[in-house]
Amino acid sequence: MANNGAKKRIAWGITGSGDRIVETVEIMTELQKQYDDVVDVRVFVSKAGEQVIKYYKLFNTLEKHFDKVWVEINANSPFLAGQLQVKRYEFLLLAPTTSNTVAKIALGLADSLLSNAAIMSQKAFVPSYIMPCDYKPGIVSTILPDGSEMKLRIRKEDAEHVQRLRKMEDVFVIETPQELPSVFEKHFSR
Repeated sequence: MANNGAKKRIAWGITGSGDRIVETVEIMTELQKQYDDVVDVRVFVSKAGEQVIKYYKLFNTLEKHFDKVWVEINANSPFLAGQLQVKRYEFLLLAPTTSNTVAKIALGLADSLLSNAAIMSQKAFVPSYIMPCDYKPGIVSTILPDGSEMKLRIRKEDAEHVQRLRKMEDVFVIETPQELPSVFEKHFSR
């Protein structure tokens, strides 16, 4: 891919969900390699996300494959919301996203780094792609760091917040990590 200008930036936010985190990191690592000459993926990890990333032993992987990895200090530090406001990022990607962060965004609560970033992204007409861990009611299985399976009930209340996201302008809900390449293709077609 030829790129005559500076690389476009993507803000990738990781919340405290372990569901599909391994697959998400693998796919994002491949996408960063594939689009390396045109895209700079910057990683922003919530406080809870840092715990989960370390629990799954993925923090070193992120630091190895992505130039910038920041961990939340507070809702405005690092200053992601301000950078989204002035359009320094092509889009915001939150994957995977906890039901807590989804609820905050759906209700307009900007009290954490990534909920604040998502709300500012909407205000600034910057697309947000959100991959909720709880997008439809029912029973799901997730894989723990030791490889064992854990079953979880997805509450209808959590799925209702996802439906609110689907109705928001410039917010796009994705359900699986396998949808991530199509987001890149949409923004960085060859």
